[in-house]
Amino acid sequence: MKNRLAPTLLALLTVCGSAPLAIAEDRAVASSSPPNILLIISDDQAYGDYSFMGHPHIQTPNIDNLAKESLTFRRGYVPTSLCRPSLATIVTGLYPHQHKITGNDPTPKQNRNRMLRLIDAVDTLPERLGKKGYVSLQTGKWWEGDPKERGFTHAMTHGDPARGGRHGDEGLTIGRKGLTPIAEFLDGPAKAKPFFIWYAPFLPHFPHTPPERLLKKYQPHTDSIHVARYWAMCEWFDETVGELLGIIEDRQLAENTMVIYVCDNGWIQRIDGRFDAPRSKRSPYEGGVRTPIMLRWPGKVKPRFADDLASSIDIVPTVLAAAGVKPKTELPGLDWLQIAEGGVLDRNAVFGAIFEHDIPDVDDPEKGLTHRWIVTHDYKLIDPHKPDRFPRDPTEPRLYKIATDPHEKTPVEAPEKMKELRSRLDAWWTP
Repeated sequence: MKNRLAPTLLALLTVCGSAPLAIAEDRAVASSSPPNILLIISDDQAYGDYSFMGHPHIQTPNIDNLAKESLTFRRGYVPTSLCRPSLATIVTGLYPHQHKITGNDPTPKQNRNRMLRLIDAVDTLPERLGKKGYVSLQTGKWWEGDPKERGFTHAMTHGDPARGGRHGDEGLTIGRKGLTPIAEFLDGPAKAKPFFIWYAPFLPHFPHTPPERLLKKYQPHTDSIHVARYWAMCEWFDETVGELLGIIEDRQLAENTMVIYVCDNGWIQRIDGRFDAPRSKRSPYEGGVRTPIMLRWPGKVKPRFADDLASSIDIVPTVLAAAGVKPKTELPGLDWLQIAEGGVLDRNAVFGAIFEHDIPDVDDPEKGLTHRWIVTHDYKLIDPHKPDRFPRDPTEPRLYKIATDPHEKTPVEAPEKMKELRSRLDAWWTP
């Protein structure tokens, strides 16, 4: 566990002999206070599987409303389409080849605990916020051992492999079995301090076991029971988001709470089985790496739908900027607050890489690399590295005019553009 120094405003005022600011009964927060942070992370959901994104059947009224109240990037991305490395990026602000958590599990020949030293080698978001006096709660999906050893002050997950700890253990009940731990955290440890909540429920992730009322709602719209179950799971997740935001509002915390929404990776449900179809999870296609991303901060960030390219790599620098925390080293992401008043994000491309599910070498990310990719406003290049490792994805470089072909149906022949984008990929990371 890293050493932490977390002086609070209360402690400083006490040392100086001044009376601390009174906290109003209605939980109103002084305008000079750092914002609370609520991070909502969907698990295995395609970028179009929301009603506000145009899905003809899935209904997500609560997330739709959040999108309307947020700076919403409809062309958001995660740098890799597998949950553990994607979540590691969200909590560190680093690309997978930088934090080296590139897959979900080590190969059987490697000790699983060796991977935990990778997260210990970098700073996490709760660690950084803790130095500013934040209390933090982990709920849901979490792969990196004991969350309290990685910066969280409170956690649902224990992370002990000897007790079944792998990717969330007891924390995976959040959402599926209510939100009581979050309500208790707000009414207890977070009552007089700024807070950070990691809400990463196992939703709509498999097992697809939606409430019967929701399953019956979607069955008439498809001949596949597997698709109906997945659609129902999306709405069930949406219901928990509505309940969670209601908990925040009921405690009069919404005005000074920054809400960020993202999905860890995509999912396209198979018609004939319970698993995912090609071109979704673990692939470099849009169905795997694209996600809507939202930022709501009332009175500070103007709600609008933005066409800028955004990435989950931006979450940490944006939160740190809002909280007044300066990272020790430069982060690769951008601060979304720079466009809060209607400007344009200073980015013309987003980057990512796909790796094997099981990590061949925890010290060498390249050994598990299968593809790199780059997306600009108009084009997307998928560049294979070791295509034989995952043969259902491209084995030759493919270029798409993504602006007019968002479903990547027809590769285009443009050698000079392909050369340019590969050069930019190499400038980003050359394996």
